[in-house]
Amino acid sequence: MPFSGLAAAALLLLLLSMANSTIACLEQEKSSLLQFLAGLSHDNGIAMSWRNGIDCCAWEGITCSEDGAIIEVYLVSKGLEGQISPSLGELRSLLYLNLSYNLLSGGLPEELMSSGSIIVLDVSFNRLDRDLQELNSSVSDWPLQVLNISSNRFTGEFPSTTWEKMRSLVAINASNNSFTGQIPSSFCTGLPSFAMLDVSYNQFSGSIPPGIGKCTALKVLKAGHNNISGALPDDLFHATSLECLSFPNNDLQGTIDGVLMRKLSNLVFLDLAWNRFSGTIPDSIGKLKRLQEFHMNNNNISGELPSSLGDCTNVITINLENNKLAGELSKVNFSNLHNLQALGLSSNYFTGTIPDSIYSCSNLTWLRLSRNKLQGQLTEKLEILKSLTFVSLSYNNFTNITGSLHILKSLRNLTTLLIGSNFIHEAMPEDETIDGFENLHVLAINNCALTGKIPNWLSKLKKLELLLLHNNQLSGPIPTWINSLNFLKYIDLSNNSLIGDIPTALMEMPMLKSDKIEGHPDGPRVSPFTIYVGVSLCLQYRAASAFPKMLNLGNNKLSGLIPVEIGQLKALLSLNLSFNNLHGEIPQSISDIKNLMGLDLSSNHLTGAIPSALVNLHFLSEFNVSYNDLQGPVPIGGQFSTFPSSSFAGNPKLCSPMLVQHCNLAEAAPTSPTSTKQYIDKVVFAIGFGVFFGIGVLYDQTIISRYFG
Repeated sequence: MPFSGLAAAALLLLLLSMANSTIACLEQEKSSLLQFLAGLSHDNGIAMSWRNGIDCCAWEGITCSEDGAIIEVYLVSKGLEGQISPSLGELRSLLYLNLSYNLLSGGLPEELMSSGSIIVLDVSFNRLDRDLQELNSSVSDWPLQVLNISSNRFTGEFPSTTWEKMRSLVAINASNNSFTGQIPSSFCTGLPSFAMLDVSYNQFSGSIPPGIGKCTALKVLKAGHNNISGALPDDLFHATSLECLSFPNNDLQGTIDGVLMRKLSNLVFLDLAWNRFSGTIPDSIGKLKRLQEFHMNNNNISGELPSSLGDCTNVITINLENNKLAGELSKVNFSNLHNLQALGLSSNYFTGTIPDSIYSCSNLTWLRLSRNKLQGQLTEKLEILKSLTFVSLSYNNFTNITGSLHILKSLRNLTTLLIGSNFIHEAMPEDETIDGFENLHVLAINNCALTGKIPNWLSKLKKLELLLLHNNQLSGPIPTWINSLNFLKYIDLSNNSLIGDIPTALMEMPMLKSDKIEGHPDGPRVSPFTIYVGVSLCLQYRAASAFPKMLNLGNNKLSGLIPVEIGQLKALLSLNLSFNNLHGEIPQSISDIKNLMGLDLSSNHLTGAIPSALVNLHFLSEFNVSYNDLQGPVPIGGQFSTFPSSSFAGNPKLCSPMLVQHCNLAEAAPTSPTSTKQYIDKVVFAIGFGVFFGIGVLYDQTIISRYFG
């Protein structure tokens, strides 16, 4: 009975194994390997393996052919440091060389690029630098098929004539380096099998070169995150085998020619995001029947969505955010897009209601329609979309928050819900029957001017990590059950009318007390869309886990003292208690929050001195205690020398060289923990130092004026 394909492959592997165990490697090739080893400054134990064995075919990472010739060197993620020796180019039968994911430095030896045998060369994810030189060998046809030099530190212009001598070349990945100049088009000259070019994340400039259309076998062209300008050349659309066309984050402009677009009927992935394209989305987009991902967000695209978009029946992701698109979404029949998982249409000018056809997209996972002019009420048909995990409808004109929450609560997989800046002047529902949202990690109902209290149903959201209720008109106290939300780490209740003391329950929040506590293990996956915080778009995150730990209670009507226990919140990065009615002294325990970067206690009724221990908050970059009734010297040292005088305005009893009121000798603030005597000694030394170097009386007077008024 003849062998099956699987059995034959197994027999071949067995024979190769037997051959390797009986035929020793060639002495010359062994010497080449040892030269490579000698060029390493750190081999992470490879030397032990290699020098203990006589037969290099048995060495770690080495594969030989039946006649003992080395055909593969595979040393991936071995922690190798040092330079790559040209001696590896002397391995005359070497087919595969993979040194990726190490710490190798220096240049890429020309002997490897011009090897007469290597067909796959992978040195990605190292620290290789210098220019990649043109090869001047007289050889007319090198066998290299795959070159991966991505994620290194190569500089200079990318070679152009070298590739013309590699007629078997199939793929080049040079992404994530620092190459400059223009992308060469020589890949398309005499290279019948060239199928993949990735030069993204470099510093290429100029226009897309002509000649790309001659790459008849080209399937993947990625050049995103460069400085490429100009329009898409007509010639590009002649590369009809393209399956992936990716040019995001460049300076491309112009319109998309609909007649030419239909020629790229094999496209599966199209990404032209973050450029300056204008005009409309051509109707011919519907001819791209294989299209799975369509990204044209952050451009200047205008007009309506073409109805033909509904013909892209294999599409999985549509991202058209941050454009100038208008009209009603109902123009597109979404009911045929059964594979659609992510739909991003935010920050446009769409009007009308959410079309019913969207509810046919049963696999929809991410839905973002925020920052448009949509209106009406959410319909119960939304409950059909059981796969939804991310929903953003904020900054529209939706109404009936109570009905909306009762509909949305049925989406049991929902992890992120952003519905702020809708439901204007409605009442926050306190209905205890809102009992869903058990998997919710992010909830934003901000900028709605909602009245009422912080509802008790929020206490059921045991996985909640981010709670944004700012810019409403909520009243009443902060509920004590808040410390039962064990994963809550980002709390924004600012700009409301909350009253009462700051509850000690807030001082017991597990995520704010320790930076060693991880978020919920079932946290939301990385979103295909950026999550924005606030009206300004300066804070942008892809996942809840990336948000800083923050407590913002600013602009309310809270009273009482700042709890001494606030020092327990050691994981806080930002604390805002401004514009309240707090009184008493600033607790020195705040200095225990060592990672604090922002502290705003302005516009309260705080008294006493600014604790000198705050100079030990070495990461503090924003500090504001203005408009209180503080007195005494502003601490000297640490970050305090960087804060503007406006941080202390409205406290006439404060003194400092930067303020109108200077401190006298008795008031001058020692730098904690230096004593007053030590502080004066330093000033006297400084005066003497100035005189010694001839700076004279002027320097003395400057010192005296600065520190003593």
